[in-house]
Amino acid sequence: MADPVAEKSGFLKMYMSSHPDTLVGYAKWYGKVTEPITSAEMSAIDTKARSSNAIWTFQSMTLTCKLKNGSMKVVTVPIEPPLKGYDDVKPRLLEMKAISQEGLGMIKSPQIKSFHFPQRGLAVALIIFTLVPYGAFAPATSTSGSQWTIPAQFMRNYVSQTIFKFIWWASCAIHTTEGLYTLSLCWRHGASFSVSVAYFVATFFIGWPTWSDLRKRIQNARIESVMKVE
Repeated sequence: MADPVAEKSGFLKMYMSSHPDTLVGYAKWYGKVTEPITSAEMSAIDTKARSSNAIWTFQSMTLTCKLKNGSMKVVTVPIEPPLKGYDDVKPRLLEMKAISQEGLGMIKSPQIKSFHFPQRGLAVALIIFTLVPYGAFAPATSTSGSQWTIPAQFMRNYVSQTIFKFIWWASCAIHTTEGLYTLSLCWRHGASFSVSVAYFVATFFIGWPTWSDLRKRIQNARIESVMKVE
């Protein structure tokens, strides 16, 4: 299977040659070059295949930097997470440009002023927070005149109560950790207390679709800010 990024690496290097300031920013922020840089060029883009389906991933770029003292320095800038195809290259490079400029103090990071409820993950959340605790904590026997525990007893014929409890507590732990990550994104991007709390609660109940949607919002805002400058 042909490498879709390597096929167009020549075009990418030519395209990036017209953005020398961006390459210098990459070298300083991602390549950790502390010496004064007079110019930088993209000398290579490296990709490799992964999985049995040979899905190509965009791993890194190699930058050749000319320092102020006249010497040359070669740095490798990782591109994480790896890209799946050529169509993802430009948005990621623009996002990386914005992140490097934010880190170098050239622009401000995008601000999150509102809460967007994610459209994905609701079905899974309903299962985790209804059927799982029901199977985990419903009494083993029904009381006189009460039939509400019968479905739980039926489910436990196939999945033990111990497994239900494990899934419940594991889900709570994972979603709480994801919620803290979401809070860190909110904190870094100036979200208000109410917006931050809303994102934390949504992450606790829904999980990764919440912070994934938030990261997408931040990425789009970064790309928009870079495109305005360009």
